[in-house]
Amino acid sequence: MKALISVSDKEGVINFARSLAKHGYEIISTGGTYKVLHDAGLDVLSVEEITHFPEMLSGRVKTLHPKVHGGILAVKDNQDHIDTCEKYNIPLIDLVVVNLYPFKKTIDKPDVTMEEAIENIDIGGPAMIRSAAKNYKSVGVIVDPSRYESIIEELSLNKGQLSMETRISLACDAFHHTAKYDSTISCYLDKQINNSNPEKFPLSLSPVLHKVSDLRYGENPHQKAALYKIDNTNGLLDMEQLHGKELSYNNIIDLEAAWNIAQEFVIPGAVLVKHTNPCGAAIDDNLEQAYRKACEGDPISAFGSIVGLNRVVDKNTAVAISETFVEAVIAPDFDNSALEVLKKKVSIRLIKLKNFKDNLSDYMYRYVPGGFLLQTNNNAVIEREDLITSTKKKPVPREINDLLFAFSVVKHVKSNAILIVKNGQVLGVGAGQMSRVQAVKIAVEKAGEKCSGAVLASDAFFPFKDSIELAADSKISAVIQPGGSKRDQESIDCCNARGISMVYTGIRNFKH
Repeated sequence: MKALISVSDKEGVINFARSLAKHGYEIISTGGTYKVLHDAGLDVLSVEEITHFPEMLSGRVKTLHPKVHGGILAVKDNQDHIDTCEKYNIPLIDLVVVNLYPFKKTIDKPDVTMEEAIENIDIGGPAMIRSAAKNYKSVGVIVDPSRYESIIEELSLNKGQLSMETRISLACDAFHHTAKYDSTISCYLDKQINNSNPEKFPLSLSPVLHKVSDLRYGENPHQKAALYKIDNTNGLLDMEQLHGKELSYNNIIDLEAAWNIAQEFVIPGAVLVKHTNPCGAAIDDNLEQAYRKACEGDPISAFGSIVGLNRVVDKNTAVAISETFVEAVIAPDFDNSALEVLKKKVSIRLIKLKNFKDNLSDYMYRYVPGGFLLQTNNNAVIEREDLITSTKKKPVPREINDLLFAFSVVKHVKSNAILIVKNGQVLGVGAGQMSRVQAVKIAVEKAGEKCSGAVLASDAFFPFKDSIELAADSKISAVIQPGGSKRDQESIDCCNARGISMVYTGIRNFKH
């Protein structure tokens, strides 16, 4: 029996090769792997001794030869194949152990050049893997070092042979491995092409998803669910759970919402999320006060919320969090004193996302039956100079700060969306309503008497003046909205008549 070993990841390969040799396998190897095994004292044949051709073209051609691929692809119960191999002196390969050039590791280097990336595209490796996987009835193929131990155990129990079930499983792993590898390359090249035109979407996509874990259930207990990560993308699933119960499907959805909102804030900020919508949010000079203000905006809804914080969590903030029931907290990190406080609560999930503000994927995917919608992230940021005052009365500096804060949060509220803010604190939220005026009614009812002197943000224009009239009746002092309605002038006139300032952004922030 013969095993061909050619690996980039050499972890465990020496012990594995020794075990194969004990089970009667003759080892054939290439380049760096040959040297590692030979230097370890193993009896190894080089590929050159099989093909009678040297490596050439700077190592680009090593194993692309009929005496390699013939030995891998030959079907052992096909006499014609066997006769052909005997005629041309092609040794039959029983086991292929290959993993690929570290393309992902190469392109992750900050100073990598296109030329260096291209040279780390493996050609012979994928060809051998695919050949062996195609011929799984006759050949075993191993691409993952974590499987070495179980393979040796099976060979020991089965007189050096692998069961058909194992070979099929290994073949499946192999095709996943090459698919992931090709996806990494194509995504990298797409980025190089699209860097000159960031508005251009690729004509085709080849995302590879790998399973992270099963989940207890989906949105409801009768639904099954699992968590998958798209390879070669950054995002929420780069998180690290430091403490608490396992995450549920709904936890993950809400953590995404909390993370997206919290990273909007420049100064210390906190957001409390329920069912993907913020039920409280605030900014302040220190994190503890931001969190307490966020809770005070809607204390009832704060119970059982998901918390997003944009700073490392300190002890004072942790103490504040521990005063009520919180499902999970996501933050850039937690200091030791904060962990000591929060870990006293057995169930609370503590989620660290190290690259909190630099972890967004290039695109947002949304599944619809049969395909995906793809869009860029809503990264629009409105600054003071972007605001266009449409009314006679202009907002004062304190109102401008609140208007900008409110508009940065309202874009994360399900449409139709209305948000009421005062002194960097969300007081009322109207989310997911079919009519805008109904969203206003809900938001002002939530805020109650605190509406006096507060500002109101709308994710889209007001189709009628009724929302402005309701805001004025509630003593709202300033409004921010995109503008663009045919009846904008009616809303402007209403603001002027009621002594309200209103600014336009020119940016709509629907969220469906």
